[in-house]
Amino acid sequence: MATKTAGISDALNDAQLGLFHLRAVIVSGMGFFTDAYDLFIISAALVLITPEWGLNKSMVGLLGSTALIAAFVGAFLFGRLADVYGRKKIYGLVAGMMAFGALASAFSPNIWWLLAFRFIMGMGIGGDYPVSAVLMSEYANTKDRGKLVGLVFSMQAVGLVTGPIVALALLGAGIPSDLAWRLMLGLGAIPAGAVIYLRSRMPESPRYVARVQGKVKEAQESLAQFSGVASLKQVEIDQSTRAQRMTFSEFIRNPKFLRYLVGTAGAWFVFDYAYYGNSISMPLVLSTVSPSLTPIAKMAWTLIIFAVAAVPGYILALTKMDKIGHRKLQLIGFIFMGLAFGIIGIVPHMTTLVLPFLIVFGASYFFAEFGPNTTTFVMAAEVYPTSMRTTGHGISAGVAKVGAFIGVFVFPILQKALGVRGTLFITFVFSIVGVLVTLLLPEPSQKSLEELSGEEQVTPKASHDVVNG
Repeated sequence: MATKTAGISDALNDAQLGLFHLRAVIVSGMGFFTDAYDLFIISAALVLITPEWGLNKSMVGLLGSTALIAAFVGAFLFGRLADVYGRKKIYGLVAGMMAFGALASAFSPNIWWLLAFRFIMGMGIGGDYPVSAVLMSEYANTKDRGKLVGLVFSMQAVGLVTGPIVALALLGAGIPSDLAWRLMLGLGAIPAGAVIYLRSRMPESPRYVARVQGKVKEAQESLAQFSGVASLKQVEIDQSTRAQRMTFSEFIRNPKFLRYLVGTAGAWFVFDYAYYGNSISMPLVLSTVSPSLTPIAKMAWTLIIFAVAAVPGYILALTKMDKIGHRKLQLIGFIFMGLAFGIIGIVPHMTTLVLPFLIVFGASYFFAEFGPNTTTFVMAAEVYPTSMRTTGHGISAGVAKVGAFIGVFVFPILQKALGVRGTLFITFVFSIVGVLVTLLLPEPSQKSLEELSGEEQVTPKASHDVVNG
C-alpha cells in the first residue's frame, strides 16, 4: 500500500478496477434499470389500455409522454438539489417516488389518476438520471470511466428487454388484458424497492464530500469503508483541500460550461426526440408496416428488435467507448443512425417491405446504442465541476426529456399526417443536428474529471495502488 501524499480524487482516478466499482455499478445500475422499465413498459400497456378506455390518438400520446415531461421537472429539480444537499440525501428520495408511482399506477381507476401517478413516477425517474450517472462517474477511475458509467446505462437495455418479456408472459398466460396492463405497470415497484435498500447502504460520494464540503477525513473514511480497503485510512491524504462550491449564477455565466450545456443538452434533446418517439410508438409503426399483426406479435417483434439490434449496440459501446473516444463514438452513432432514418424516409415503398424495413429500422437502434444513447448519458456526467455535476447532468437530462416528450406526443400525430416515412425523415434531420452540437464538446476519454472541469488541483498524483478493491 502506497504511503505518499494523495488526494481523494487522485486515489479514485488512479484506482485499479475492483469490487467496489462493481458495487457502485450495481447500485447505480439498478436505478437505471427501473427507469428504463417504467418508461418503456407504457408502450406495451398502451396496446391494452387504448381499447379498454377508448383513448383517441391525443390521449395515447399524452399518456405515453406524461412520465417524460415529469422527468424533465425531476431532472432539473433533483439534479440541483443533489449538488446542494448531497447525492445520498436525494437518491433514496427519487427511488421512493418511482416505487410509489409504479405501484399506484396499477390501481388507477381512470385515465386521469393514471396520468397523475405516472407524473409522480416520472419526477423520480428524472431525478434518478443525474444521481445514477454522477454517482458512478465520481467513483470511477479515469481509464475505465466510460465503461463503468456505460455499464450503468446498459441497464436500460435490460429494462427495455424485460418490459416486452413481462408483457408476453402475462398475455401468454391468459391473464385478462384489463389486469395484465396493471400488472405490467405495478411490477416496476419491485426493482425500485430494491434500489431504496441498496442505496441506503452506500456512502456519500467521496469526491463530493472532499471537494464540495471540504471534509477530506470523512471522505477518506467513507472511501475506505466502501472500497473495502481499511488500510486506506492510514494513507497520508492531504487534509488541506478547501471546499470549492460554484454558484448556479457563476456556472450559467461561464462561457465554457454554457457551451458544454448546449452540447450535452442539445445532443441529448435531439436524440431523445428520435429514440423515445420511435420506441414508445413502435407498436404503431409495426401496425403500419404490417397491419395484420396481433398485440402479442407486436410485442414479440419489439422484443426481437431490442434483443437483436439494441443489446449488441450497448455491449459494443461500453467495451469500446474508452478506446474509440466518447465524443467520437457519439458522432459515429448520430451519422449512421441518421443514415438509417434517411433511407426509410427517402426510399419509395420502404415501409411496405417488411423485412428490409425491419433490417434498416433495427440498424438505427444498433447505432443509437453504439453511439448517442450511451454517450449522452456518460458525457453529461463528465464535463462539469463537482459542485455543479448533477446540476449540469440534470439540466441536460431534463432538456432531453422535453425532446422525448415532444417525440412521443407528436409521433402518432405526425404519422397520421405524414406517414411513417415522413415522420422518420424528420428524425433524420434531428440526427444531423445532433452531429453539429456534439462538436461543441471536448473529448472526455482518458482525462480525469478534474482536468475536464478545470477544478483546482491541490495534491500531487497518487500511486496506482492507493485504492485497489
